[in-house]
Amino acid sequence: MERRFIQQLGPQEQVHGVFRAGNKQLRPNRLGSLYLQVDLTDRTGSITARLWNANENHYRSFENGDYVRVEGTTQVYQGALQLIASRIQRVDPAEVDPADFTPVTPCQVDRLMNRLAELLREIRHPALRNLAECFLLDEAFLRDLAKAPAGMKFHHAYEGGLVDHVVNLMELARLIAPRYPELDPELLLMGAFLHDIGKVRELTYEREYGYSDAGQLLGHLVIGTQMLEDKIRQAEQLAGEPFPAELALRLKHMIVSHHGQLDFGSPKPPMTLEALALHCLDHLDAWMAAFQQCMKEDPNVGSSWTAFQSQLNRKLFKGQGSATSEPGP
Repeated sequence: MERRFIQQLGPQEQVHGVFRAGNKQLRPNRLGSLYLQVDLTDRTGSITARLWNANENHYRSFENGDYVRVEGTTQVYQGALQLIASRIQRVDPAEVDPADFTPVTPCQVDRLMNRLAELLREIRHPALRNLAECFLLDEAFLRDLAKAPAGMKFHHAYEGGLVDHVVNLMELARLIAPRYPELDPELLLMGAFLHDIGKVRELTYEREYGYSDAGQLLGHLVIGTQMLEDKIRQAEQLAGEPFPAELALRLKHMIVSHHGQLDFGSPKPPMTLEALALHCLDHLDAWMAAFQQCMKEDPNVGSSWTAFQSQLNRKLFKGQGSATSEPGP
């Protein structure tokens, strides 16, 4: 039987395939019975599976990152496709083609990494240029940046997603800065680069996407600020002089405030022009990516509307075609 990948699945389909397991949880339902929930992935995406009437033996029969053979039926629940499993069984890795689980990256990572370096090396401010160079000389950081996703599910959740998101923001910063002369364009550009650097240590992405211990306990805003402080010390050694104190403070503020408000995880709201601009651009790029992903992966193929998207708290209008296409004769 020809393999069907996750992005090829629709509602009410019988599934018998091998996937990579992650984020497994044994949960009680409203009646107190246990069920097993696990995220299944292949090279095209992910789907949540639930095995009803589960127990500890089911939970211990495989580990996160293992390959598992799953039998079940797909259904749409709260706007998302899920899999109701009747069987989940660990598979020997020797029986699996690793290519089926190497993510299809919707971006050209090498091109993005080169563009990132070009943008950073456009900076002329001596202290910011030295700081950028310290990051560009850190080969381990660059390797992680090229592999990390920008998120678990909401936006840019794929290998290279973080650098895709960061370069998008840096390009947007270059576009909007001339429209607002009061903005410091190089400070905004550096803030766009720095805002999510903590995600290279917040997230795990070698076998499965998840959170590191530091990610769970601290989060990428704190981790990013720590990484910035380390690089500022290196920049001071490179320059042979102290890094400007106010400049360091402004950069840290851009990291900790870029979510925009306390409800979204920022300990401080934006309080400088550059921090405000960064927040708006970050929000724009993340939500545009989330909308595009929801429309692309929507199981309602024959409808001009998506199913209800719980993460976005709305349906999305796909229409019958391009909004700007010319009508036919």
